[in-house]
Amino acid sequence: MWALTVAAIYLVPFVVIGWAAKRVIDRYMHGSHLSDVHDLAGDKRRSRKMFLLGSWRDEP
Repeated sequence: MWALTVAAIYLVPFVVIGWAAKRVIDRYMHGSHLSDVHDLAGDKRRSRKMFLLGSWRDEP
């Protein structure tokens, strides 16, 4: 039982800090989609096949 108490003392602060940071970031940071950024930059890229994590995919 003592091991669970010690584990909780060590792990709970990290979980709480991570949760609080996520809440703050979600509240104050409003991002854009990558396609919006490409459109603003005027980046006209062609479609291509890419290998990612063991499978092939088409990247628009």
